[in-house]
Amino acid sequence: MSVPVLVLALSAACCLGFGFVLQQNAAQRAPLSDFLSLRLLADLMKVPRWLGGIALMVAGMALGAAALGQGELSLVEPLLATNLLFALALSRRQTRQPLGRQGWAGLLLLGGGVTAFIVAGQPQGGAATADPVRQWLIMGTMIGLALLLTARGRRSRLGSGPVLLALAAGLLYGVQDALTRVSGQRFSEGGLAGLLTGWQPYAVVALGVTGLVLVQSAFETASLRKSLPALTAAQPLAGIICGVGFLGDRLRTDAVALTWETGGLLAVVAGIVLLGLHPAMPHGTPAPAPAVRLQTQ
Repeated sequence: MSVPVLVLALSAACCLGFGFVLQQNAAQRAPLSDFLSLRLLADLMKVPRWLGGIALMVAGMALGAAALGQGELSLVEPLLATNLLFALALSRRQTRQPLGRQGWAGLLLLGGGVTAFIVAGQPQGGAATADPVRQWLIMGTMIGLALLLTARGRRSRLGSGPVLLALAAGLLYGVQDALTRVSGQRFSEGGLAGLLTGWQPYAVVALGVTGLVLVQSAFETASLRKSLPALTAAQPLAGIICGVGFLGDRLRTDAVALTWETGGLLAVVAGIVLLGLHPAMPHGTPAPAPAVRLQTQ
């Protein structure tokens, strides 16, 4: 693993983690009538804290795209999952909660799981599959599952809905990361003309906007402790599946390596859950649907 990829991916995770905390701080005050609507984004654009969170998120996505341009998706995605560590760091500063046993256990599981997966799998790049059926089957499965989760989450927006919406957004972001890498390759090979004549960059924008609405709706209706772990866990899993499935990423497949890779991913998910449920994470619930629009202070 090259140092530039490590620095870029961790910098992206830092920006994403900080950005998610700021976004949720603002989104939880949004009117519930904006749920799963583009009007939610229009209202949130009036809130400076949310705009700061979005700026950090955009910076994180740009740094993530730069990391994807130099490293395999199966390598970058687990590193991006560490955004929860940075979200917890900012939340701890706001709440002044000690890390405690739960925090240290989550940190060790997340960090150790990422390390185990990368060391055991040794992700390497390869030629992307030329079979479009395989590519569309994988992407279609991810997007279809996201649609099902969204439909279910819409019917239970104050129950399991936020978790389901965050899972759906994570799946879409994983596919978006895969298509971001493809778009970067098209730009490198054909310049701006080569990029704009393909469908991938437009799909990246569509997935990004859709994922943003899902994430903000999850943030609006539940605490960060409930929504962010699901988002953080789903994105790398979906990205790794896309990377290995149709982008040509290669992982070691002997029995010992597969055991460590599986254990590493399970440890990552367990660490995400522990950190996401840490008392330092904002856990206030949004107020009942207000009749007025958001205030800008």
